[in-house]
Amino acid sequence: MAQPKPPVIAESKIHSLPYFRRKLRAELLSLLKKQGFKLGPNKLIKGRAFGKEKIRAIHSLSRKERLTEESLFVAKWFPRVSKYFASGCDVDPARVEPYPVLIEDNEEHAALFRIASLWWSVPVSRGFGRRFRILIFDKSNNKLFGLLGLTDPVFNLRTRDSWIGWDVRMRERMLAHVMDAFVLGAVPPYNQLLGAKFVGLLAASDFIRATVRRKYGTARSIILKRKFDGRLAMVTATSALGRSSIYNRLRHDGVDVFRPVGYTEGYGHFHLANGTFESIRKYLRANKDEEIDRHQFGDGPNYRIRVARKALERLGLPSDLLRHGVRRAVYVAPLASNAAAFLRGEARHLLWYPRPLDEIVRFWRDRWLLPRASRDSSYQGFDCRTWNQILDLHQPNQIS
Repeated sequence: MAQPKPPVIAESKIHSLPYFRRKLRAELLSLLKKQGFKLGPNKLIKGRAFGKEKIRAIHSLSRKERLTEESLFVAKWFPRVSKYFASGCDVDPARVEPYPVLIEDNEEHAALFRIASLWWSVPVSRGFGRRFRILIFDKSNNKLFGLLGLTDPVFNLRTRDSWIGWDVRMRERMLAHVMDAFVLGAVPPYNQLLGAKFVGLLAASDFIRATVRRKYGTARSIILKRKFDGRLAMVTATSALGRSSIYNRLRHDGVDVFRPVGYTEGYGHFHLANGTFESIRKYLRANKDEEIDRHQFGDGPNYRIRVARKALERLGLPSDLLRHGVRRAVYVAPLASNAAAFLRGEARHLLWYPRPLDEIVRFWRDRWLLPRASRDSSYQGFDCRTWNQILDLHQPNQIS
């Protein structure tokens, strides 16, 4: 599918609001159709039941936009970090030993995380609020194994809140004890060896609990200004492609690590992609709308959703166009047997599930890595030069 060009609107035309309005309205409707959405006569999205391939196709324009945005950064940093990407021939399953590295002040590690996250077919969120990133390396060869990033959870998530049993007041008080995985998975060729299962275990491990306590144990929440004692009770994750092979049947010591609790509402802004959002901001600015400047974390619900909703209303389009219908499966990973009771304020102390790092490495190797490697050698066929195509580096004058 050819990438559509975003609207090019001369600055002089921005002050001609009727022209700007017609141009932007037409571009937005065209963009939705190019992503594969079908619009009814009322300009609402219809037929909101999507399979995995359809979801990937819908997200493909957003991914192309992200690759374009990151092209200069990738061209600058890929030659330096490409040494971390493995080919199948670099991997000896009997020697694989994943270990996590928290990104703090290492510029090269930060660049590697940013570039490797471009592998996912659904663009990776950049997170907000509390946020930390972890690179997982294979100690046997110093190659990149996978990524894990945790961030503040969204404030409203019906399925999560129902599973916990939260009311609004208790959610405000206890939400700091939850974090969300904004990226979680293994990169090639380790993804073919079920490496993502290890990253899922890592997300619910003692290592992550200790990291959160060290980084945020004396922090105050940005919105509510409440002190946080550093105890992480639960990690949440969503799967953009429906039920996830990573989280399903991921058990440790007889306990389901991640538990499915339902689906999101299929509401958001990702489908306003390919440069349209910046044009929306320009349009609202030309209308002297105050919403565009309310972009600090803590200013209310999702900033992009608020901006998009306001623009749709001004463009004479239904704000319900934000209801795209691409629903994500929601999973929760309690880190203690009484995590839900703690989050409801019914327990003062958490009864942790013990998951030391060395134990989950051994468990993952025996349970998933070695059995997969013995019956499927396809990982050996991966060539690290494939990253040139993944990152769209095949154009002239770019990295060969």
